[in-house]
Amino acid sequence: MVPSGALMPITSAHAGSQVVALLEVPPDLWDRIRRGLAMPDLDDDLVRQHEQWYSSRPDYIQRMTERSRKYLFHIVEELERRGMPSELALLPYIESAFNPQAVSSARAAGMWQFMPATGTDFDLRQNMFRDDRRDVLASTRAALDYLQLLHGMFKDWHLALAAYNWGQGNVARAIARNQRAGKPTGYADLQMPAETRNYVPKLQAVKNLVMTPRQFRTELPLIENHPYFQDVAITRDIDVELAAKLADVALEDFKALNPSLKQPVILAAGTPQILLPWDNATVFKRNFEGYTAGQYASWTAWTAPATMTVAEAARRVGMGESEFRGLNGIPPRMMIRAGSVVLVPRGAKVIDDVSSRVADFAQLSLSPEVSIRRSTVKAGKHDTVASLAARYKLRAADVAHWNDVALSARFKPGQKVVVELPVRARATRTATARAKPTGAARPVAKAGRAKAPARAATAPANARVATAR
Repeated sequence: MVPSGALMPITSAHAGSQVVALLEVPPDLWDRIRRGLAMPDLDDDLVRQHEQWYSSRPDYIQRMTERSRKYLFHIVEELERRGMPSELALLPYIESAFNPQAVSSARAAGMWQFMPATGTDFDLRQNMFRDDRRDVLASTRAALDYLQLLHGMFKDWHLALAAYNWGQGNVARAIARNQRAGKPTGYADLQMPAETRNYVPKLQAVKNLVMTPRQFRTELPLIENHPYFQDVAITRDIDVELAAKLADVALEDFKALNPSLKQPVILAAGTPQILLPWDNATVFKRNFEGYTAGQYASWTAWTAPATMTVAEAARRVGMGESEFRGLNGIPPRMMIRAGSVVLVPRGAKVIDDVSSRVADFAQLSLSPEVSIRRSTVKAGKHDTVASLAARYKLRAADVAHWNDVALSARFKPGQKVVVELPVRARATRTATARAKPTGAARPVAKAGRAKAPARAATAPANARVATAR
């Protein structure tokens, strides 16, 4: 606040009502996190058990914290902007070891481990081209929105975290059970699954390591109190490899900052910005504007006009069937359903980029191929051509033709009748990423978030720790 007019003394009460900026900037991000800790501490055997587990694995801590340096500044900034406890910046250590590509056995994905339905509730699009549950900015926004919502429900951060892990409906029912029994309703008092029981103690253990690393003989890598990345606008569809090249960034590092991308092309209508290391953003802008070597994108989207075989779809887009299957991840004996979107080469004559509707809602839906098998069935006591045709959903004329009889013929009981029946190939996959288009979301209170753990390193009994990959 900059006062106008002559400066006047202020009272201590007036000074206490304002947010006062620190005279000293935190030297690193760890110190900044320490200054924002605001949750009550837990101190029990579970916390000590997890402290021991983490502190005895320095290599794991090193990998996990090194990975977090790309994302941690942004999360801390968002927490401070919302006035939320800085402990929450450590939550992805528990959820995914800060791996935005982490996927649990229950299909929870990303740093913040969103289930598909909960992701949809918080406007995280999941389609053929991207999965916003892995997006650094979108998933962080959604996770903090969700945590704020849960804190508003339960008025307690530990209960909010339990609900984030177990689902708000489960926590609410556990509280109601204790209330009916006349028992306390705090986090430590509720009956809950082992994973949720260990969830907050794990966070407390990581918090303690950050607070006093020397006490646990732990060395935290320096993470500067400075943005690691900045967002850059994308105005044209562009290949992922070309975008990394124009930014002078290693492809692996580019993908680490843009982990939501599922295809080798970025669609500007659906992903209007990318994240780049701070010093590379200007490089990308300059090189993008000066690029004259051809099209930015060598891939585009094609929508199947009708249900068709993979061979037919490949023929229509000018590709070999094997290459087409591999590019779009289509298993054998499956057909492409009408309206499905697939990735295809972008011809030199294609001018328009992919539309926003396709970029936001593209899905690949598959169904088993249907083949016809000739077989015989035994006629019943009163079976006719018409009755057998109706039973097997066939044309009566076909049944008569296959058996060389009249359309009005009656069969003898036990007589073998030739029929040709459709046989569906065994489905290996019925659809890819069938997320509902974001629109009117289901009530969040029903969404829940109970999930199976991400792949875990060996941890204490009943504990869950995502593997640093």
